[in-house]
Amino acid sequence: MANTNLTVDQVTNRAQMVLHQKLNFIGNINRQYDDSYKTGGAKGGSDIRIKLPNEFTVRSGKTLNVEDVETQSVTMSTSTQKGVDMNFSSQELTQDISLFSENYIEPAMSALAAVVESDALSMYKDVYDEVSDVSEDPALRDILDMGSRLTENLAPYQDRCLLLRPRSEVALIDALSGLFSASSNLDKHYREGRIANNFVGFQDVFCNTMLPNHQSGTDDGTGDYLINGGTLTGKTLTVDTGAGTLLKGDILLLEDVFRVHPETKVTTAKAQPFVVTTSTGTSATSLSIEPGITASGGRQNVDAAAVNNKALHKVESNTRLITGVDIGASANYGIDLAFHKNAFAFATADLEVPKGVHFAGRRVQDGISLRMVRDYDINNDNMPCRLDILYGYKTIRPQLACRGGFIA
Repeated sequence: MANTNLTVDQVTNRAQMVLHQKLNFIGNINRQYDDSYKTGGAKGGSDIRIKLPNEFTVRSGKTLNVEDVETQSVTMSTSTQKGVDMNFSSQELTQDISLFSENYIEPAMSALAAVVESDALSMYKDVYDEVSDVSEDPALRDILDMGSRLTENLAPYQDRCLLLRPRSEVALIDALSGLFSASSNLDKHYREGRIANNFVGFQDVFCNTMLPNHQSGTDDGTGDYLINGGTLTGKTLTVDTGAGTLLKGDILLLEDVFRVHPETKVTTAKAQPFVVTTSTGTSATSLSIEPGITASGGRQNVDAAAVNNKALHKVESNTRLITGVDIGASANYGIDLAFHKNAFAFATADLEVPKGVHFAGRRVQDGISLRMVRDYDINNDNMPCRLDILYGYKTIRPQLACRGGFIA
């Protein structure tokens, strides 16, 4: 039986439900900071500081060796507002909620979810670990390597998620064809045409069409950029002799700069990757990178600092990040993403519900706040309506994520 005059609660609840179902990246990252943005709780502004875990060195012997504790944090702001606007007649509001959802809510929320998810997925450019072979599809070994990177960086085994592009998912299903067993979870790969959850260490596996391609800079990666100066640490590299651009998200290896175990600080003999955080022009003289080069102390991440006249390489890491293979100029490749939920954070703020309109409401589900406002156009017997979300996102622990870089 058709409902008469659908209420704001019915419409907003259904809109929130549809939006939530479509966000498989945002739905699997950290949203514990949302309370800071509730109406009445964010009077200090739209920015919030997120503290990072402290790290310490271990003393040898009985002599006290006190080290200063330097608490670090990152700042996340909710400053992006997106929405969908609709106009329908009072007659259309008498439809059953299921029919109204099919005609209005579903397509509106699909469009909004796609934009919000795509925005948040831009955080892949903050991730500096990558398993890649940009001329090939991913193989099972590549996915296992992505998981091993999380383990090497001490990511907990629980709450790991794997996002795959449709092409990557098909390639993996095909690669698993020889392992088919109807009595195991593998049969879901073939009956449903998708990779099932609890796949090689990932509790949740999703196919996500919003995953982007990465466009790299024009630098050809042959080591023409050289470190300029003495021993360098920190997040800025002084360089010379380069002849091409580097774009945000490009991954670099520095000669003779090797990563260390996060706790013991013993060298792993594997090159520490760095990601470019600010795009450059040709012949750049300085590069902004993450993570910062730290050669000592509790936050030590490399066994030695960058040294004068050592080369930088823009590489793909199919040789397990020991030497790397030059990726070439202007490479364009697809991105898959493995991560623990605490690698990234997403928050929505409670938008004010205005008074003096036909009706307005706000609903929050699993940390995602959505507002609906509807008014009445007496001249045309129409109901202009807007659905809004105010949000922000931040990479808080990039070491708990790993990119997959494969053929687009």
